Amino acid sequence: MNILVTNNPLVQARYQNAYSVKMLDTDLQGVLTVVRDLTHKGHCLLTHPLSGSIKPNDSPYKSVLMSDTRGDADTQSISIIEECILTMQKFPVKIIHEQNLYDLQMIDLTLIDSALK
Repeated sequence: MNILVTNNPLVQARYQNAYSVKMLDTDLQGVLTVVRDLTHKGHCLLTHPLSGSIKPNDSPYKSVLMSDTRGDADTQSISIIEECILTMQKFPVKIIHEQNLYDLQMIDLTLIDSALK
């Protein structure tokens, strides 16, 4: 069963029976760091960590699908996630009002829904 790394409770609720959901209590950087660590352990990216047209740090929510199997470290996956982390660090962290969090969760859910179809 593939691994769905997320910090989005809506994604967890929808996919907890279909994927091995790794629910994180962290921000975007924390999600990308866990994804990076998994790529170094031999898991491959199955969705792009910065999918959609949302700039890094415009949303605190991120969901990334990864392979469940481990093999030799996939250099392409490692390169992609390392580049994503560098890109994220170029953008300032924005203060997001609590009233917008549900909408941002829905955007992330819609993006991962689209990728999983």
